Amino acid sequence: MQKTLLERIERVADDVVSLVLRGDEGQLAPWEPGAHIDLALPNWLTRQYSLCGDPGDLAAHRIAVRLDPLSRGGSEYVHLHLRPGRTLEVSLPRNHFPLRPAAGYLFLAGGIGITPIVPMMRAAVASGADVSLVYAGRSASSMPFAADLAAAYGDRVRLFDRGRPDLATLTAGPGTEVYCCGPASMLDAAEAVFPRVHVERFQPVRRTFGPDTAFEAGCARSGVTVPVPADESLLDALNHAGRRVPSACREGVCGSCQVSVLDGEPEHRDDIGAPAGRMYPCVSRSRSPRLVLDL
Repeated sequence: MQKTLLERIERVADDVVSLVLRGDEGQLAPWEPGAHIDLALPNWLTRQYSLCGDPGDLAAHRIAVRLDPLSRGGSEYVHLHLRPGRTLEVSLPRNHFPLRPAAGYLFLAGGIGITPIVPMMRAAVASGADVSLVYAGRSASSMPFAADLAAAYGDRVRLFDRGRPDLATLTAGPGTEVYCCGPASMLDAAEAVFPRVHVERFQPVRRTFGPDTAFEAGCARSGVTVPVPADESLLDALNHAGRRVPSACREGVCGSCQVSVLDGEPEHRDDIGAPAGRMYPCVSRSRSPRLVLDL
């Protein structure tokens, strides 16, 4: 974790505030468009937020937080209790939504889903690619950074302030990469229209898996074998056995609990696509009777 000082907090749209977090001990870790950080809040909650500042500025991170009416204590604390001058810890940036080199880009954003797209737009335009952004919201006042994007990129940006346009009317030519971030309904619509689209989800997709079964997790470095009952997650079993694994979302969307698998066959249940030889124990389990982890 890195210590930061909350330098500035400002309202950028209805129920959306922007936070500027300046490195408390020098430069912050480098990052690329699409990355997010974990923000450790003083109320003992940890939440994930996309970085929406300039990757070239390693002195400070910028994030934006929408007040969720069903807040479990994260966004509510940010909006009601955080004040400039507070010291906050953040994780090293992680990126499960990287911007891939391309001749063209079509960016689709809905509401607070604009946050990872802001630095992507900057990088894509700077690369000389053919770039367009379709940005939708329920009203103009609810759309953070809309005016700034329109001013910076002109007719590359199309704003829809009364709901989402029909995505089927949009086209992405050969060599164009499509990126989408926003509410689940928008992501589902984009996936139905475009043969290949990169999406980032804030909530896991509801899916059905077979019944949970018990298995063992061998910890190679410590020599400990941890039984994982059918009614307990691998993450909880490891933590209860003293093999603590950092975690945040516990929904398979942030990647903070990633562990290396040395043997056995994981059953991946995450929404971000675990790399080869890795798994996310907050949601994923095992297809084999035993897994061996690098713990």
